[in-house]
Amino acid sequence: MTATPVWSVDPRTGRQREQVAAQATPQEVDGAVRAAAAARAALADAPGRAAFLRAAATLLDEAGSDVVAAADAETALGPGRLTGELARTTGQLRSFADAVDEGAYLDVRIDRADPSLSPPRPELRRYKVPLGVVAVYAASNFPLAFSVPGGDTASALAAGCPVVVKAHPDHPATSELCASLLRRAAVSCGLPADVLAVVHGFDAGLELIRHPLVAAAGFTGSVRGGRALFDAAAARPVPIPFHGELGSLNPVVVTPAAAAERAAEIGAGLAGAVTLGVGQFCVKPGLVLVPEGAEGDLLAEALAKALGETEPGVLLDHRMREDFVAGVRERAALPGVRAPVTPGSGGEHTVRAGFLTVAARTLLAGGRYALLLEECFGPVTVVVRYADQAEAAAVLGLLPGNLSATLQLSGAETGGAPGPAAELLARVTGLAGRIVVNGWPTGVAVAPAQHHGGPYPAATSHSTSVGGTAIERWLRPVAYQSVPDALLPEELREANPRGLPRRVTGGPTGS
Repeated sequence: MTATPVWSVDPRTGRQREQVAAQATPQEVDGAVRAAAAARAALADAPGRAAFLRAAATLLDEAGSDVVAAADAETALGPGRLTGELARTTGQLRSFADAVDEGAYLDVRIDRADPSLSPPRPELRRYKVPLGVVAVYAASNFPLAFSVPGGDTASALAAGCPVVVKAHPDHPATSELCASLLRRAAVSCGLPADVLAVVHGFDAGLELIRHPLVAAAGFTGSVRGGRALFDAAAARPVPIPFHGELGSLNPVVVTPAAAAERAAEIGAGLAGAVTLGVGQFCVKPGLVLVPEGAEGDLLAEALAKALGETEPGVLLDHRMREDFVAGVRERAALPGVRAPVTPGSGGEHTVRAGFLTVAARTLLAGGRYALLLEECFGPVTVVVRYADQAEAAAVLGLLPGNLSATLQLSGAETGGAPGPAAELLARVTGLAGRIVVNGWPTGVAVAPAQHHGGPYPAATSHSTSVGGTAIERWLRPVAYQSVPDALLPEELREANPRGLPRRVTGGPTGS
């Protein structure tokens, strides 16, 4: 049987660049998973894991010009954007190495035995252990930070879990290059190269989620693809955790006071957020509530001016381009929907940015207008003009879960006593995993307090895929009751040789 080739394609021309690999057969997927499972024991050494993550970051930095060139050739995202993404990716690897050294992610808790309690309390010691092999499904729009060397991979490796990545077809050459660097880093630290593997192909992705040795999965992509994998993970004889980031509208609410105070500034900022990365950020504002009236008109005019001056851009692949053009055409054809700046085709290989606008009362009619509440991937947003706070609240009540929600408030609303602004904040908190005030959601900082997730369909779990707590997805707690010290895992022994942070009840606290 002839292997199906995997081609690297130039999105600027639609032409094949080179054959990178072949789609993995079921036997090859099985071999990759089994090799990863066999490498699991080598990852048990925490200092070795931390050294590996730092070595991977160093090799990626040293090969930076080649990595950026490969990614740009396959995604058209541009060297500037990709250089920043590479720095984010290597910084992410180093931050997880620091987390491994610190050890707080193990959540060590000790309850001393207390026979005086009723009922008596036995000695209990609890920490978290790695799940096993993790399947990672790479994203199209971040060929580094959410792909082979990205946050899912880095956090899983930090937890002590080997990783098999299903590469995204939009950047296979970049995936292979990054995988080779991570495997080299592993070997340089005395670890098996198979702590990380890459497979290609749609069928390989299905084989991967069904493999009995895969213990968990991470996904970033569409609602349709993510839901299919989520269902497959749940349908296994032994279901596994599936941490998926699927889709999000990322609503923005502009209050009348904010529009009166700085309409032009908000309009220009919105245009920048909508067109960043040619509108291919998962946190692009896709629905914006703007008040009716003169101030809202000024905001729309500023948005139209900025979008009208935006040059056509190249999407990640031609299928996405076709979906974008068809999607905006279908939405613009709805009665009552206008396109002050018409989004759509900008040429054979490009798209134009723009926006659609509709009255809130029209959107609230439901029916086919529900299409406006679905994500359209690319440089477009829907501006919903609302008459009063009740209409705005009714529109928000139609929305599913989101990664982010943004409020544009006036100075008085941010500094005054609790009132409508606080009520609005409480309302959008129920809709999203991250709330932004007087900023824009594009740009997700890699930081300990970050949360990149949200209610379904933004995500299939309540965990984050960005930030230090992303490591928690790949761990499970185990409690040891009345186990002799000599038999305990090193992390739970009384001597605490690594000096791990601990929470102790019924005895001295600290390490």
